[in-house]
Amino acid sequence: MIVRPHQHWFLSLFSWRGSVLPNILSRLTLNLIVAVSAVMLLPYYDSLGIHLTTAPFSLVGIAIAIFLGFRTNTSYARFNEARCLWGMLLITTRSITRQIKSVLPDKNDALLVSQLLTAFSWSLKHQLRGSNPRSDLERLLPEPYLSEAINSPLYTNRILLLLGDWLGQKYRSGQISDNVFVDIDKNIGEMALIQGACERISNTPIPYAYGLILRRTVYFFCTILPFALVDDLRYLTPLISVFISYTFLSLEYVAEEIEEPFGTAPNDLALNAMCTTIEINQLEMNDIQPLPAFMKPDKNYNLS
Repeated sequence: MIVRPHQHWFLSLFSWRGSVLPNILSRLTLNLIVAVSAVMLLPYYDSLGIHLTTAPFSLVGIAIAIFLGFRTNTSYARFNEARCLWGMLLITTRSITRQIKSVLPDKNDALLVSQLLTAFSWSLKHQLRGSNPRSDLERLLPEPYLSEAINSPLYTNRILLLLGDWLGQKYRSGQISDNVFVDIDKNIGEMALIQGACERISNTPIPYAYGLILRRTVYFFCTILPFALVDDLRYLTPLISVFISYTFLSLEYVAEEIEEPFGTAPNDLALNAMCTTIEINQLEMNDIQPLPAFMKPDKNYNLS
């Protein structure tokens, strides 16, 4: 995820990384070639007596803009929901650790819970990105919890189950009262809801046909647009055509990119930074020093 400090409006016009321009440059180049060809073929175009007007393109352009607005809003709603879910995960892990430290005097209990909570966040990140969690789980979990989590095909859910088993053992031994057990179990259930909601977003993309018809319409519109502009604009056709195409193509690409918020694209969620924040909070609540450094934007302001 690209995270930038405040920039002057003029300097932001030249931002390259984090913009969609590198990804649509080839399509804009194609549009430029078509626009230049339209200008060069204008004499032959006139000799055929064929004159496209901008009127139908204006109507189609309005329709495309409306559908692009719906597409972008839908994708951003998924992105925003994912961000809220990870914010809630941070709050929930803090609450569980605070509850455990309040009722159990043994610091090892709170430390074990913190390790399970931190491992849950990192394993959820790996699950959503389809990466291997072994290195992070080996770093965070003690035995026998490590072996049981790694050997499970559903390692994130297994960590949550291990946390619930630990809580049940403390309850059955009388170390935790009924009310405290219910409160902590409710927070563990909240973590399960967060996991399920993230899985829903990750496993349920926007219907393919919806995006396909919009993409085809945008590409066709941008391809034939120069032939409607060339009569009036002449040599300015390439400039205006590329600018209009940039607007439509960039909106379509942004919607496609943030539709899957858990990836590693520049505008996806900074899950590494969020997991690091959860880990730092858990370590600090257990008075463990030194704390890892919070992830700061690199020279390209990317927090992964």
